[in-house]
Parts: sequence; structure tokens; C-alpha cells
Amino acid sequence: MVRGKLYLVLIITIAVASTASAQSGVIAKAQRITGDRFTYRGTTPAGANVIAVRRPSAAMLDAIDEGLDDLIAVARKNRYRRKLNHSDYTIFIAKADRQTNASGAYSPDIAVGAAQYAGTDYDQGGFIYAAGMVVSNNPCAFVIAEHTKDLRRVSDVVRYEGEHLVLYHNDRRKYEQTKDHSQGGGHPILN
Repeated sequence: MVRGKLYLVLIITIAVASTASAQSGVIAKAQRITGDRFTYRGTTPAGANVIAVRRPSAAMLDAIDEGLDDLIAVARKNRYRRKLNHSDYTIFIAKADRQTNASGAYSPDIAVGAAQYAGTDYDQGGFIYAAGMVVSNNPCAFVIAEHTKDLRRVSDVVRYEGEHLVLYHNDRRKYEQTKDHSQGGGHPILN
């Protein structure tokens, strides 16, 4: 009996350490991508994990939950079953590298290396502006920019980045076809 309890404690300890190690690796990757230091950790009202450069507003957290609600509804409609809980997701909120797009519309975005977009219309001289970007498929994590208004855009970006993660965990063929937009295509992926 004691041996069984010790074994269970050991398994739980290893699982917690493994999760903490994975999360710190994801945080380091998000910091490399954005150049930001994430000092806030919390959750949305529905339980999604939020790691941000500063404490987000209640309206921003609600917009994240709304985006995940939309994602989960469309995933269920497509008969996907994995990663359909708010707590499955970590959303990094980075400083926006721009506030408006080329036409002057409000568009807080982050600048990331051009990578597979090099030489395309998206290339801004070695980088692109992205509304969001997947940081990790497992654990499910992505980064978006801070917003102060037009929070419907936050909900849309959360849903759209989440589509990549739902597909990764439920439909690898479709995920491979849509994991980036360098060959065309856009969002929504799931209808």
C-alpha cells in the first residue's frame, strides 16, 4: 500500500515537472519570437491560460473566451473531439509592433521573421506583420498583439490561430495543408 502511494506521488511529481518544463520552453520561444518579456500570468473567466506583457483588461479576456467559444463550436460542428476546452490553450499577449495597417486601419500586429514568407507580398524586408502566430502545437499556445479597442478582432484572431491547433490534434492531413499561409489560403479554415 505504501509502495503504491509512493509510486503515485513519483508519477505526479514527474508529470508536474514535465509540464513546468514544457511551459517554460514555450515561454522562452514566445519571448524569442516577439522580443517581449511576459510578466503577467492568469486565466480568462472560462479558464484559458493567459501570459502577457501586462495585465489584460477584462474586455480583452472576455474577447479571448469568445474566440475560443467560436473555435470550439466550429470544431464540434466538424466532429473534432480533441482540444475543445478553454484550459487546453495558452494565449500570449505581446506588445503590438504596429497599431495600423498600410491602409491606416486599426490593426495591432506583431512583427515576426519572414521565414517561409520571404519574397512574398507579406515580406516587409525580412519580417511580416502577423495578427497571431502559433508558438507550440503541444501544449497548444499562440501569440497575439495587445488591443485596446475593436475586440471583435481579438476574438477572430483567437479563433483563427486556434484552428491550426485543433487541426493539428484532430486532422493532420488538413493541418499540413493549412499550417501556414505562404502558399495561399486564409481564415476561416473551418466552417
